[in-house]
Amino acid sequence: MTTIYLIRHAQAEGNLYRRCHSWHNGLLTHTGREQVKALEKRFEGVHFDAAYSSDLYRTMSTAGAVCRTRGLTLRVDPQLREIGAGVWEDVPWGQLLHDHRDSLAAFLRCDPAWQVEGSETHTQVRRRVRAAVERIAQAHPGQTVAVVSHGCAIRAALSAWLGLGEDEIGRLPLPDNTGVAKLEAADGRVSVIYYNDSRHLPPPSAPPLVGVAGMEKNALRFSPLPIPQERAQYLAALEECGLAPDSVDGGSHAPDSMVLALLGDTPVGLLHMDWAREDAPRTGWVSLLYVAPEFRGQRFGAQLLGHAVCTYRAMGRQFLRLPCPPDNERAKKFFFAHGFAHADGRPDTLEQYIGLAL
Repeated sequence: MTTIYLIRHAQAEGNLYRRCHSWHNGLLTHTGREQVKALEKRFEGVHFDAAYSSDLYRTMSTAGAVCRTRGLTLRVDPQLREIGAGVWEDVPWGQLLHDHRDSLAAFLRCDPAWQVEGSETHTQVRRRVRAAVERIAQAHPGQTVAVVSHGCAIRAALSAWLGLGEDEIGRLPLPDNTGVAKLEAADGRVSVIYYNDSRHLPPPSAPPLVGVAGMEKNALRFSPLPIPQERAQYLAALEECGLAPDSVDGGSHAPDSMVLALLGDTPVGLLHMDWAREDAPRTGWVSLLYVAPEFRGQRFGAQLLGHAVCTYRAMGRQFLRLPCPPDNERAKKFFFAHGFAHADGRPDTLEQYIGLAL
């Protein structure tokens, strides 16, 4: 009998930034790295003969929980990837909700008919991941193997082993980040011993918001902010943040570099990315990241930050810089919690590495 621990990756940027990251690459977050440490502790004393993951950064990083202390070489298999999302890749969930509500609802309920340009179907990912895991089991008879994959991929494969039809995949809950399923494979059959076990993590502070109803409450979209029409709104946000006004008149910014963050049609915050400014090589500059007072503490700031990170990363930038007055304790706490540090020892400028590196 072969034992397989099938594990979802730790929290990654797509989870935190509320963006559709299926085959799109992104790094683990600070919370994700802490989850990997907890996963490593959970498996202390468990013998593993091999470890596999998909070829995406978030799964390879999570697999370190098993490989790091055992000297195992990670075996990378693209067949363990998440469901391919085609033209939806790296699009904010709030934008998909706004533009493609019915299609998004079909995706979230795992409708076998769901498909967009360039994507897979839930049936295709079910067959692909099931075959990959069963192939791994056959290659390791009598051994114990860790396999790190993705939420939709794991749920789809498990539905097959549990005897559910292709139209019943959505009956299973999406596994938690680093949620563990234990499988036993023998005589060509796979048995599910347990699924989505996250006992190694602290209990969540609140029930997760799921489905379309959840996204209506927690997923932002971004729309260009018209300047000079909205100049007063921009300047008021700068003043509240203790920042000096930038030049915002006369078309001095690129059309998509200054955006309004919206929850549905309700303005939540502002983001200004100064694409022309480059204080250091391969560095993107954020002139303003602002969340309205009534929306603070709801993780919307992370989504604005994520929009800047993904935009600049696609432009080839490897660092992100922004101004932060030394006396703005609230802002400093937020940015330090998201991986920023003082840039070149300057007390009023913060920097974060955003390059893709494990």
